[in-house]
Amino acid sequence: MSTRTLGTHGPTVSAIGLGCMGMSQSFGPRPPREDMIGLLRAAVERGVTLFDTAEVYGPFHNEELVGEALAPVRDQVVIATKFGFDLAPGAAPAGSRPGVPAGVDSRPDRIREAVDGSLRRLGIETIDLLYQHRVDPDVPIEDVAGTVKELVEAGKVRHFGLSEAGVDTIRRAHAVHPVAALQSEYSLFWREPEDEILPALAELGIGFVPFSPLGRGFLTGAITADSTFGEGDIRANLPRFTPEALRTNVELADRVGAIATDRGATSGQVALAWLLAQQPWVVPIPGTRRLERLEENLGAADLELTAAEVAELTAASDAVTVAGDRYTTAMQALINR
Repeated sequence: MSTRTLGTHGPTVSAIGLGCMGMSQSFGPRPPREDMIGLLRAAVERGVTLFDTAEVYGPFHNEELVGEALAPVRDQVVIATKFGFDLAPGAAPAGSRPGVPAGVDSRPDRIREAVDGSLRRLGIETIDLLYQHRVDPDVPIEDVAGTVKELVEAGKVRHFGLSEAGVDTIRRAHAVHPVAALQSEYSLFWREPEDEILPALAELGIGFVPFSPLGRGFLTGAITADSTFGEGDIRANLPRFTPEALRTNVELADRVGAIATDRGATSGQVALAWLLAQQPWVVPIPGTRRLERLEENLGAADLELTAAEVAELTAASDAVTVAGDRYTTAMQALINR
């Protein structure tokens, strides 16, 4: 597995990481714990070194799972986790997404509490990359960055990251303590970061970690206009996956699939390779519960697209107006750009 460095301030990691959320929530019933531990360790054996989790995934279950699985190889991996939600008992869920509570909370005391909890559940002494999961409009980002800076100085955190933050927030945080990476959604299915986010990251020397790099499975070609989603699957309630939206959006998947066939690769591999071609400091974190899909995703790191192929994929994305918002109204309210 080739490696990449997240900007000028971040760690060096595998070119493709592993998003672990789906092992605990959001895509149907939770799979057997021992199966997911085996998958996480199989990822390490195949060269993956960046593993992404969060206290809210479960909540708490995912950090415990990741910590147990990676304990034997702790010195070989970079573990990223996140703070920023109100996890008080009985907190009402926002929208229909399992496990996500109603409000954000990045008060300094809550950050410190979250970090201590994450360290305990992960079974580690230092968090390699700590993200603010969502911007808290009630807490100045300078206070957030200052608190994380104190945690870095205390040896509890190595690198600071943000998630779904806008350019002004990124600049203000970076002025207090270097931001190593931004994690936000980015794919051929959602290209908003290209307008303002990517230029700002390039200027500031900040790495980019796209989540949902396969459009929540859409860009693999496995989802058709007739697809339905079961109980506990987040996509059953997302506007982009309604039957009406799927009939429009499948055109993009078909275009990507045609290019993949010409290249002798899978649709998912081509979609990931397109992301890797955008910048050398882009590190996507596709999630999966299946070994065969993991191996397929990692194969994208060896798929070098030509400039013409990158342009063809970009044009294919430009040619399709994606139908439906990416989140429900309640979930979108948690994103402060």
